[in-house]
Amino acid sequence: MSSRTDRLDGGSTMTQQSTVWGLFHNAKETRSVAEGTVIFQEGDEGATMFGIVSGAVELRTGSQVMRRLGPSEVFGEMALIDDSPRSATAVATEETTLAVIDRHRFLFLVQETPMFALEVMSVMADRIRHPVAEPSSS
Repeated sequence: MSSRTDRLDGGSTMTQQSTVWGLFHNAKETRSVAEGTVIFQEGDEGATMFGIVSGAVELRTGSQVMRRLGPSEVFGEMALIDDSPRSATAVATEETTLAVIDRHRFLFLVQETPMFALEVMSVMADRIRHPVAEPSSS
């Protein structure tokens, strides 16, 4: 399993899987959103998931921030897996570029890129184990 360490905006270091990182940067469809943009609302139907190419997103339930996400992280995947409504609201907290992955592309990536499937499962497991992200020390 190949991984690398990259320096990301703000000087933080993050280890990511090269395959997954490349999928976002080479996405067929991307969306640029401004700071404060609501990407989707809790309860909405979901036909897409997103990978963060650059920028930052918060996942919120009600007024509580559940998770802060940055480059190479995914969100919205549960709607593609189980056809349930969105479980949180996603808001861009700075100018953000998103890789947009619809159900057809998601199924293709799972079948053709096992690392993508493992990354999505890892994200879901982490969110089950730690439903509320620890506050950032920054």
